[in-house]
Amino acid sequence: MNAVVTAGAPIDGEYAALSGTRLKALAPVRGRTMLERTLDALRGVGVERIAVVGNDAIRAGVGDRVDRMVDDTGTGAGNILAALGAWREQCEPLLYVTCDMPYVTARSLDTFIGAVPPHALAMPLCEMTDFERRFPDAPPFGITLAGERVANGGAFYVPPEAIDRIASLAAALFDARKAPWRMAAIAGPGLFLKFLAKRLSVAALEERARTLLSLDVVAVRNAPPELAFDADTADEYAYALAHE
Repeated sequence: MNAVVTAGAPIDGEYAALSGTRLKALAPVRGRTMLERTLDALRGVGVERIAVVGNDAIRAGVGDRVDRMVDDTGTGAGNILAALGAWREQCEPLLYVTCDMPYVTARSLDTFIGAVPPHALAMPLCEMTDFERRFPDAPPFGITLAGERVANGGAFYVPPEAIDRIASLAAALFDARKAPWRMAAIAGPGLFLKFLAKRLSVAALEERARTLLSLDVVAVRNAPPELAFDADTADEYAYALAHE
């Protein structure tokens, strides 16, 4: 299995002032940057090759710890497509990981990977009761689908046969991952109406994704909360600094 990490997200304002950097991946948390924590977790889970999508500052930050650098394209959608193609010639499963999970560990990734069905495109889904138990008084996280509160993780297991099929939808779906109405709009009018009626469920999204991609698409339930905490904002980053 190979891995790719997208590490180009810029930060500014309070977040940049608090972290001392303008790149989220290089924000330090208890002695290691979030990117370093991600790389350590990937090595710990036995990933054979790691690629990182980023600019020259990221390249300098990782040194020789990765096997391949992929140039930042300047756009989120472009970086997603670059990440999907990072190891295309290897024809092996790809673990796509974001760089903003301050609590990511090898154990959390291993638990997720171990629960992925064979040949499935998968993402981790954490129950909010588990998330709130692990991260009490954290800033607001999670989404509500059909009355169920869940938090999705920042890791994606991509079987080799899925890469070309998901490329056309990957950027849009990634950008919409925390906005159910946007996911529903992309998926079609039927799901959008279900969302408006507050009847859109995780199962309905899975089924529609299977139809669109002709792949087994799975939200891995009861995933570790560590994969669902992403430090997107200054408040989330400040919480990560204060809570182990």
